[in-house]
Amino acid sequence: QVQLLESGGGLVQAGGSLRLSCAASGNIFRINDMGWYRQAPGKQRELVAGITSGGSTNYADSVKGRFTISRDNAKNTVNLQMNSLKPEDTAVYYCSANAASSPWALRNTYWGQGTQVTVSS
Repeated sequence: QVQLLESGGGLVQAGGSLRLSCAASGNIFRINDMGWYRQAPGKQRELVAGITSGGSTNYADSVKGRFTISRDNAKNTVNLQMNSLKPEDTAVYYCSANAASSPWALRNTYWGQGTQVTVSS
C-alpha cells in the first residue's frame, strides 16, 4: 500500500499564496503520474494540475499562470505552489499518485486525505 500525506492548506486572503506539499510513503516500487485535485462544496472533484514522472505538466484552464506543480522523484513528493489566489479556489485539495508497490503489482491510484484551502475576499 501507498500512503499520501498532504500539508500546507489554510486560510489566505485573495491575491495571496499558499504552497501545498504531499509525501508518498509505504511500499513504493514506482510512482508514475502525480497530481492535485480539488473539490468545492456541491461540486465534483476536478483536476487542478498533474505531472508525469518525466516532469511533463498539465493544468486546469482556471489555474494556468497562477499555480505551479513540481515533484521530487527521489523523495516521492509533489508540491503545488498557488499564487494570486481567488475566492473560487476555495476547496478541499487532494493529492493523488498512480503507483505500483512491486514490479509485478498492478498500478493503482492512491489519494491523500485532503487539505482545506480557503480564500477570503
